[in-house]
Amino acid sequence: MTELPAPKELAESSALIVGGTAGIGLASARALVAAGVPRIAIVGRNPQRGQSAARSLAESGRDAHFIVGDATDPDAAVRIAQEADELLSGIDILMCTTAADVRPELFINIPITDIGRGITQLALPSMHMASAVLPGMRSRRGGVIVNVASDAAKTATPGEAVIGAAKAAIVMFTRTIAIEEKRYGIRANAMTPSLVHGTASTERITTDGFSAKLFARAAQAASLGVPTADDIAELTVFLCSPGAARLTGQAISVNGGISAA
Repeated sequence: MTELPAPKELAESSALIVGGTAGIGLASARALVAAGVPRIAIVGRNPQRGQSAARSLAESGRDAHFIVGDATDPDAAVRIAQEADELLSGIDILMCTTAADVRPELFINIPITDIGRGITQLALPSMHMASAVLPGMRSRRGGVIVNVASDAAKTATPGEAVIGAAKAAIVMFTRTIAIEEKRYGIRANAMTPSLVHGTASTERITTDGFSAKLFARAAQAASLGVPTADDIAELTVFLCSPGAARLTGQAISVNGGISAA
C-alpha cells in the first residue's frame, strides 16, 4: 500500500455533525468553526432549531448548512451522507452525538417493548452514518470519526442497563472500525462523558425520579467540576486535529472525576 497523505489541517477540512443542533454537538460545531474548519453541516430532526443553529455558525463567515434527518433510519443516513458530501465537497470529519428519549431506570421497571427502542435510538445512528461515510473517506485516504457515547459504556451503573449496553456498543464499534480503517488513514475515537451541564439530556434526567437521585450523587463525585458542553467540545477539536494523528481506537472520558477509566 502506498504511503498515506498527511492528516488534513482543520482549516482544510469539512465536518458533518449528526446531532449538531444542540448540546455537545452544537458546542463542538462552534468550536470546530472557531478552530478554522471552513465547511460544516449539522444534522437534526427539528428544522426550526437546525436552521437557527446553522445561521449562528454562518455568522463567523464559514460555510454552514443544516440537513434535516434521523440517522436511526438507514435510508435517511445514506441520504444525509450524500447531501453532506455534495454540500461540503467531501466529508473529512464525521461526529455523531445523537440523543434519545430514554432516561435511567432500574431494568426491572423498563417495559419489555421499550428495550429495543432504546438500543435503536442510542446505538444505531453512529453505525449507520459510518457505513454511509466510510467509502468516501477510504477513497480520499483519510478521515476522522468521533462518536459520543457515555461513561455508562465503561462503568456498570444502576438504572443504565439498557443505556450502558447501547453506549458500550458504540464504544466497541468505534474501536473496531479504528483497527479496520487505520490502513486507510482513517481515525476513530469515542468520547464518553457522564453528566454535562447545560444540555437538554442532563436536564431531562436530573429533574425528578430515580435518575435525579442517581446523578445528584454523581455530581458530588465530580471534584473537578461537572463539565459543560464547551469542555467536551475542546476535546472534539483536538481529536479532529492533526495533533491527534496517532490517536485512534480510544474511549476518553471528560467527567470532572466522577469515574476513572
